[in-house]
Order: sequence, then C-alpha cells, then structure tokens
Amino acid sequence: MQRFIYYMQIYREYVILAVLIAISVALFPLNDNPQIKQLRAYTIAGLGLLHEPISVVTETVTLRAENERLRRSNIQLADEIYQLREARIENIRLRRKLEFKERSSYDLVAARVVGQSTDPVRNTITLSVGRNQGVREQMPIVSESGLVGRVVLTSENYSIGQVLLNMDMRTSAKVERTRIDGILQWDGSARLRLNNVAKTLDVNEGDVVVTSEYSNIFPPGIFIGIVSRVDIIPGSITKYIQVQPGVDFSRLEEVFVMLYEADEEKVALEELIDRR
Repeated sequence: MQRFIYYMQIYREYVILAVLIAISVALFPLNDNPQIKQLRAYTIAGLGLLHEPISVVTETVTLRAENERLRRSNIQLADEIYQLREARIENIRLRRKLEFKERSSYDLVAARVVGQSTDPVRNTITLSVGRNQGVREQMPIVSESGLVGRVVLTSENYSIGQVLLNMDMRTSAKVERTRIDGILQWDGSARLRLNNVAKTLDVNEGDVVVTSEYSNIFPPGIFIGIVSRVDIIPGSITKYIQVQPGVDFSRLEEVFVMLYEADEEKVALEELIDRR
C-alpha cells in the first residue's frame, strides 16, 4: 500500500491528467455546443475512415487463420479418404481370396510376399510361411488370379517360390477348349509361351490355358492365362503360341501355397523311364 501511495505521489500529474481526459471524453457526447458537435462529427468521420483499413487487417488475419485451419482439415480429410480407399481395396481383395479358398478342392495356406529377387531371368519370391505351416518343396503357389509358381526352398517359417516368369520354370499345360497339351515356359517378356503344339492343331487367340494332368508338380485345371497370339512359323512344324498370364507378378502381395504333393509312385516311374 505504501508503495502504491509512493508511486501516486511521483506520477500524480500524469494520473490527474488521465482522470481529466477520461472525464472530458465522458462528457463529450453530452455537450451541445456547435463547435463540439462539429468536432464530434469530424471524430466520427475519422473513426469511420480508420475502421476500414483496421477491419481489412483484422479480416486478413482472420482469413489467414481460417485458411490454415481449412488446410489442416483438408489434409486430414484426404488422409481419411486414402485410408477408406485402402480399406475398400483390401476388403475386395480379401473377399476374393476367401471366395477362391472356399472354391478350392485343396487345402491352402495363406502367405504374404515378403521378398522378391532382383535377378531379371530367375525371378523368385520369399513367402512368410514354411515347414511349420506345412509347406514343402515343389508345392504349387497360386492366387485368385491363377498359377504363380512353385516352392523350391523352405525353412521353418519362410519359403522361396519360383514364379512362372523364370527361365528355369517349365510345366505341362493345355488349352481348355480343345484339350491340346504343350510345355509352358517364359519367353523373357511379361508373357509365357506354349511350346510343342503342332501347327495343324486348333488353338486360337482368347483360348484359356490351364495346368495339365501330365504335370508332376501341379494338379490339373489351375488357370494360367489367355492365349494372346498365335503365329505359324515358316518351315516349323509347331505353332508360336503366346500366353498372357492371369497373375500380375509386379503386384504380388498375398498368395496361397497349395498343400498338394504329386503321386510319388507316378513320379518315380516316369523318372525311371526317362533314365533308360
């Protein structure tokens, strides 16, 4: 309290002036003197002129804050839309996989593709399942889009799959419509080639190609792809048949390992005749 009194004594002139100004301003609207009225009019006009730039500055600051808020809101909404789109795509993909698994006559083990080789001619994938999940070498790898390849190496919880786009991969296949058989192998592009088909046999573009009963690795009837090109090569007794695979190997994320093993007796017998 003493400090307050002390400061009041030091700055009493300023305090008195501030009080008098406040009283004058308070009495200003009550004065009907013409000069005061004119001064009041000028004051109001001046305040009106000042109000516009002040309001512009205020609105600018407000709009800037609002724009920042809307920008953050747009980012959040875009992220939510992306998440919903991803969830929808994932839901569709999982539904297709579930339908495929239910249609299959063989037991399937779901696997994620957790690795992929960079070798351009010997393409392999690493799967998130292994011997502990019942996976064995030579078991087929499939997806809802068709045949992917086969298991060539296993560990306890991982396995390596050799895909159809591999120079070492060959399998028996047939044209579903005419039951014509051939040997399927990669042609080095994004397509496959069906070899050993005589040029007199009936194969057309658009024909469906599936695995054949003659395969020692795959059960018959697995969808492989569609015949995309048929050419007659001059001087050759066979046709050039190109097959577009059903699987998009550049986008593999999840697959199934088919718990299928070929008849050992049949395989052993055929290997025996091959050695003679």
